[in-house]
Amino acid sequence: MLGSVKRFLTLLLVLVLSTAAYAWQQVDENAPEPPREFRAAWVATVFNLDWPSRAGLSAGQQKQELLHIITRANQLKLNAIILQVRPNGDALYQSSLEPWSGWLSGPGVNPGYDPLAFAIAECHKRGMELHAWFNPFRATVGDRPVGRGHISRRSPGWLLRAGSTTMLNPANSSARDHVMNVILDVVRRYNIDGVHLDDYFYPYPPHHRVADGKSPAQRRGYIDDFVKTLYTRVKAIKPYVRVGISPFGIWQPGYPSSVEAGVNAYEHLACDARKWIARGWVDYLSPQLYWRCEGPQSFNALMGWWSSINPSRPIWPGIASVRVNSSDDPGRKASEIGRQIDYSRRLARQSSGQLYWSWKSLGTNRGAVCSELEKRYTTLAVPPPMPWSGSARPSRPVVQAREVRGGCQVSWQSDGSARKWVVQVGRGGKWWPLYVLSGVSRQVILPAKVAANIDRIAIRPISGTGVSGTPGVLAR
Repeated sequence: MLGSVKRFLTLLLVLVLSTAAYAWQQVDENAPEPPREFRAAWVATVFNLDWPSRAGLSAGQQKQELLHIITRANQLKLNAIILQVRPNGDALYQSSLEPWSGWLSGPGVNPGYDPLAFAIAECHKRGMELHAWFNPFRATVGDRPVGRGHISRRSPGWLLRAGSTTMLNPANSSARDHVMNVILDVVRRYNIDGVHLDDYFYPYPPHHRVADGKSPAQRRGYIDDFVKTLYTRVKAIKPYVRVGISPFGIWQPGYPSSVEAGVNAYEHLACDARKWIARGWVDYLSPQLYWRCEGPQSFNALMGWWSSINPSRPIWPGIASVRVNSSDDPGRKASEIGRQIDYSRRLARQSSGQLYWSWKSLGTNRGAVCSELEKRYTTLAVPPPMPWSGSARPSRPVVQAREVRGGCQVSWQSDGSARKWVVQVGRGGKWWPLYVLSGVSRQVILPAKVAANIDRIAIRPISGTGVSGTPGVLAR
């Protein structure tokens, strides 16, 4: 009798599991587009501002600190890290062109691992993008030593003195070619999602009058040529790599008319960012709009001016979370950051996005600034598309699901045309994004509590240029 009961229960369990395995069926339905927004933080390595906390840490300690940054950024629902990989003619990655950065383990010292490769892998595991940030023309800072093979040692004739720093002379074609080759080397060898340049083209006042014998117009010509050529060559190698620049927040004094400025980026820095975005030489600009919403350098007025230049290319403002509760701007509250997120979203003519300067202010939750982000970043978001770099839609995946211990295993087959997957779940006609995964992923396990409370699962492919494909949808 007992044996009969055991056989009956075993058969019943098999039937239940078999039924569960076929409970989800792929259906000819769609799902709403996931939220789109670019959310990033700059992680500065120069002077060990954000990472690593100091030079000379072990490889394990460096990895642990970087992993903490990436994990916390993911928890805040950021979707990109802008990692400074070339602060001053050096490399935070394996390079045959420039020495290891002294900000890691000492000038020219191999840290024992490849920080850029590590950061890319950890970001992609979490569905985040990694953008490689290059300081194009700064060579040395102060009297800090540099590693063997540094450009200041190999080609000192390419350098210009700017106060306590030196810079590669943009008027020197060999110097420009070197910088170009350094950046393109990374584009070819690393699975980065973006190339990001800061605003250091020519030095800020009072050191902008470097002794190169060139007029402001001539300098702008060299930088314009560099920006245009870089964009063309990056896109020829990998069209999906996003190219962005973060210029000084005011193009020229008087633009817009209500704004005051002591720095003229157009004249002093040879930075004609208005031309670059207008002519489509960048995929986005992130002007450093580090001021308050109101005032002589109004965030709102500047954001409005920048966003009016090219309706087809986005302006994602650089926001100064670092100035909350700071000596630079006494009394600034974290609520100012929230207002700037709100305003940039309302004004976005192409797509919404924000970049935060810099990570440490978020990592330490300065002035409770993270609560402002958490109020507004309530769901995951996917970076907006770049259809001008490629509009092909990735193929629809074939999706299956079955119940497993601890949840529901969802797997799919694909032709490899997706660079990301968005896992969306729904119930009663309402949908929300649950995960963003790397394009190499082919399965995910939904927690049992989630699986028990949904009636739809969608696996949406996203191309390298951010274009959305038709999702494979399961229903039960």
